[in-house]
Amino acid sequence: MKRIPLKMTVAAVALAAALGGAYSLGQNVPFASAHAAPQPVVALAPATPPVLAPNGLPDMRSIVASNAPAVVNISVTGTRKTAANLPDLQQMDPNDPFYRFFRHFRGQMPESNQPLHGLGSGFIVTPDGTLLTNAHVVDGAEEVTVKLSDKREFKAKVLGLDKASDVAVLKIDAKNLPTVKIGSSAQTQVGEWVLAIGSPYGFESSASAGIVSAKSRSLPDGSYVPFIQTDVAVNPGNSGGPLFNMNGEVVGINSQIYSRSGGYQGLSFAIPIEVAMNVEKQIVAHGKVQRGKLGVTIQEVNQSLADSFGLAKPAGALVAAVEKGSPAAKAGLEPGDVILGIDGKAIDNSGELPAAVATKRPGEAASLQVWRKGETRNIEVKVGTFAEEKVASADNQPADKGRLGVAVRPLTPDEQRQAEVKGGVLVEQVGGAAGRAGIQPGDIILSVNGQPIRDIEQLRGIIAKSGKKAAILIERGDSRIFVPVDLG
Repeated sequence: MKRIPLKMTVAAVALAAALGGAYSLGQNVPFASAHAAPQPVVALAPATPPVLAPNGLPDMRSIVASNAPAVVNISVTGTRKTAANLPDLQQMDPNDPFYRFFRHFRGQMPESNQPLHGLGSGFIVTPDGTLLTNAHVVDGAEEVTVKLSDKREFKAKVLGLDKASDVAVLKIDAKNLPTVKIGSSAQTQVGEWVLAIGSPYGFESSASAGIVSAKSRSLPDGSYVPFIQTDVAVNPGNSGGPLFNMNGEVVGINSQIYSRSGGYQGLSFAIPIEVAMNVEKQIVAHGKVQRGKLGVTIQEVNQSLADSFGLAKPAGALVAAVEKGSPAAKAGLEPGDVILGIDGKAIDNSGELPAAVATKRPGEAASLQVWRKGETRNIEVKVGTFAEEKVASADNQPADKGRLGVAVRPLTPDEQRQAEVKGGVLVEQVGGAAGRAGIQPGDIILSVNGQPIRDIEQLRGIIAKSGKKAAILIERGDSRIFVPVDLG
């Protein structure tokens, strides 16, 4: 699914897509860009159990009544340059036959400034006017207006925004404001009731409820935020609004939906409140956000890869590549390592690792529990400064024509220099087991079961001695990824 702008009176911007398109929820064309990682905050003591209505369902009236005054409506204004007398390309379907025509001639036409407007939600975290919202709601805005539930309006200053987490911190000049209570997403359980308050499509102070569908979701937009998935009805304009538990505490910030239509279809995603409060703390104190970095490309461990590496179960984050000169490289991490834990905390899914590393300050030490060649070892890493932690996708994974099913040739010296590899063989034809696994012509086979491949004969020998499964490290374009191959 392509990134499609939501066509509305006040449009919203589509973010990265998979099933049907992941959309940011701010009604905000020119300022949208989605998405940090959790840093523990002091969780409030659990409040008394939620009051139940006569039918046994949670009674949410008191939550709405006590928290709606702390939820605000955010409107932004700005301008963008557009070619005169030509349609707005952001409002056109890229498959429209006129799209390429107008795109070609746009650069030859004089530009004019077009006024733009956007809407979103936010919530107050300090009585003196500190607010949180999504970064994509206010990114690029020339003027930000905050409207309280009592109809008062204030011009807001953007103290800072963090695109990596999609969190922004605003400040208004006011005193004795109502605030929300901060909870803990770590204590939130799948299946429990949650409540959202915001301004969908500009309808202020709208409440909707549902349950937590899943936790620690990694989305295909590259973000490493461990999202909370819910089935709460949220729509464009809800972006930046709070997600409450039944104790009336904020556990997340509503940020994205997955939709084919641009509206709610049962899949909503919220940024854990620990992520947001970590960003708020750093921006208020330092004006910017710093987070740790390892310098690895990782991927999920499925059953086939677990079998190939001798793991008891699919778990951890598989290291597909290590960045040269990175903290991971200096610590001795290697492609094929499976990171099972960090500082004693288990890593069950690959998406949990970047989030955990990002809580570390640059220069801080981290102890990694690593599975390598059939045994566990501890590796100490001094984390660096985050730029972008890459997560490899295993969805489009790409073998001498024998058991593996590939025809290969050695790389030329020029090809080795371009790919920055030593050894390796280039796949020219694919069939059999490798083809079924997704290996493609043009892929470079770098290793099999952790053994670097120097030439064709070595590849044949390793495959001949392999069991029923093999974990093959390939390079495709700028990415490296392990492909589990069932050799039969």
